[in-house]
Amino acid sequence: MQRLYRPTRHRPPHPLRRAVYEPIEVGRGDRIFSRIFDASILTLILLNVAAFVLETVPAYGAAYASEFEAFNVFSVAVFTLEYLLRLWTAVEVPFLRHDPPWKARLKLAATPALIIDLLAILPFYVQAFFSMDLRILRVLRLLRFLKLSRYSPALHTLMRVLFNERRSLLGAGLLLVTALLFASSGIYLIESHAQPDKFGSIPASAWWAMATLTTVGYGDIVPVTPLGRIFGSFVMVTGVCILALPVAIISAGFSQETSRRDFVVNWSLMSRIPLLAELDAREVSELMPLLHAHHVPPKSEILKAGLPARAMFFVASGKVRMQHPEAEIVFESGDFFGATAMLTGDSPSAPCITATKCRLLKLHAEDFHRLELINPRFADDIRRRAADPGTVSR
Repeated sequence: MQRLYRPTRHRPPHPLRRAVYEPIEVGRGDRIFSRIFDASILTLILLNVAAFVLETVPAYGAAYASEFEAFNVFSVAVFTLEYLLRLWTAVEVPFLRHDPPWKARLKLAATPALIIDLLAILPFYVQAFFSMDLRILRVLRLLRFLKLSRYSPALHTLMRVLFNERRSLLGAGLLLVTALLFASSGIYLIESHAQPDKFGSIPASAWWAMATLTTVGYGDIVPVTPLGRIFGSFVMVTGVCILALPVAIISAGFSQETSRRDFVVNWSLMSRIPLLAELDAREVSELMPLLHAHHVPPKSEILKAGLPARAMFFVASGKVRMQHPEAEIVFESGDFFGATAMLTGDSPSAPCITATKCRLLKLHAEDFHRLELINPRFADDIRRRAADPGTVSR
């Protein structure tokens, strides 16, 4: 066990590599270079999708063929450079920092995001070394659209839910295949004599079975016998029930993923506040559902003077200024504010405005009263600190 905690020798810092890593990975909108980089990549991805669509229009494809090809070469060059920079800076990733450089880059290359980045440029280089149908290569360029998952939390969450629920979705898929087989066999036995041209075999009947199970019902093939129509009605109801399973599985996965993300975010923010970090595991589990995480941009008014305060706020990061006429009070990471006004039902004596980008944990007044019932000791501690004139954390 001691070997697991043996100090690891850190590699010497590389200023240039760190300077590249910061905007393409760490910043994520917090710095100007990160915003420019993200906006440029996003714009290029969307332009690639638009170019792919327009290139299929005969008039545009013939008139601007050279321009489309030049833009494709430029896009591949940019995406290739991005891919290589991410591999080069892999040793700066926190959870890969202690690995040898080759191993860190190999681990990062095996992540879904880097695999998508590779697939986005691979068709271009495959075309250079192998003769393939150009139509196939053009369709593969749509893989560049998947790069949006890096910048879209919703799409990233969907992909993670699909991966986490892959076994359940596979089970639902097997159930659909089973129903398809039975529906095809049943309608074949019932309708093959009446319509041998349409239901002459089980594979031929599978088209009707799939259209009926999915409730699409094209109407190009329909049973004509009374027994066939009764059987078709059962197949329709069965299809509705089976197709509801993937929807329920994905919905439950989204709910679990959202709860997991909120737990991680709240836990991370709570650990930055000394007052909350002192709580034990039981107290944390009681308090965490009552707290709501907020990311607030600079110059945002959190509490307004003259309006009753309905909540208090814990500062996880950033700075918030309370602008009194006599003096200015600054709340930094670890402080809390708004408690006095919330507990007394009065309005704040001065507005509270964010001075920087802030991460706040919000506790509503009704949730505080609920907290008094489940953890009176912690609630009394907040009341005591809020009433103490010697502290600014109120």
